[in-house]
Amino acid sequence: MMNMIRFNSDYVEGAHPRILQRMMEENTIQRSGYGRDEVCESARARIQKACAAPKADVHFLVGGTQTNFTFLSAALRPYQGVISADTGHIAVHETGAVEACGHKVLTLPGRAGKLDAGQISEYCREYFSGSEKEHIVMPKAVYISNSTELGTVYTRNELLALRGVCDHWNLYLYLDGARLGYGLAAPGNDLDLAFLAEVCDAFYIGGTKQGALFGEALVIVRDELKPDFRYFIKQNGGMLAKGWLLGLQFDELFRDGLYMELSRHAVSLAMELRQALTEMGVPFLVDSPSNQQFPILPDAHLAVLKKKYAFSVQQRVDDTHTAVRFCTSWATRPEDVAQLIGDLRAL
Repeated sequence: MMNMIRFNSDYVEGAHPRILQRMMEENTIQRSGYGRDEVCESARARIQKACAAPKADVHFLVGGTQTNFTFLSAALRPYQGVISADTGHIAVHETGAVEACGHKVLTLPGRAGKLDAGQISEYCREYFSGSEKEHIVMPKAVYISNSTELGTVYTRNELLALRGVCDHWNLYLYLDGARLGYGLAAPGNDLDLAFLAEVCDAFYIGGTKQGALFGEALVIVRDELKPDFRYFIKQNGGMLAKGWLLGLQFDELFRDGLYMELSRHAVSLAMELRQALTEMGVPFLVDSPSNQQFPILPDAHLAVLKKKYAFSVQQRVDDTHTAVRFCTSWATRPEDVAQLIGDLRAL
């Protein structure tokens, strides 16, 4: 049976060989537990330096859903909720994890996966001017992701506008960075980690989808959100006893620029696929500059492709066409992308 070539996600491979090699080399070294070891401290220092934020707190958690609901449950009072685009991961793909912690996700229509300052300001204006607002969940945080679920990327001006509206209405700005490196490597991107540390109250740097075996690095910048956060991690089952396994991976990813090297690899291959599809006249559901591409293809072609390739169905477009997602990763092989392009051209 022919092995399927997978473009359905960016976590289908294991971990970068440097990480696995270092795990083998340090496997029998005895260390303190729960992230209180010298490897985690080294990783924290590397991330603080990359973010130009020496006073930021850095915590290592296992996965994105865990990171999102742990941070938001810590930041919000019981009567407060978080604003998200209707396509946001916390609103669609986390099985109500945030809401299971008692905090409503307040969805607004996303614009190619993004929120803008105007719609948040209007939502807050209506809420805080209401005469019976104490009967309604209070907005207290704004959740965004970069890159978004649709592969789009925020600009500096967009984030500055979001920061401004959050300051005006006293909201926290939190950024989900499951695919942050891919967003930072996107053509035309004008963000960097230091800028994110300036405008966000907290954000996380994704590892699971970007070369680590597992793990996310949560960066908390706002001082009032820092105290006792480890209690929330522990209570939510996120305090890994062998915490050094998380720290080691980020220590390696942020050594010698590996994190962005892997990110650029994935985006470069995605741009090759995008260019080829554009030359074939294939339309896209959304203009994505990152590692996720959303072409609209005839159903008859998809029936042929799925015999050889794994990809995600995004949405029906009409009776005979469907938008799908092809996703490259840090480990995608150039020859697999070339083969996909060749098969698409043949169709």
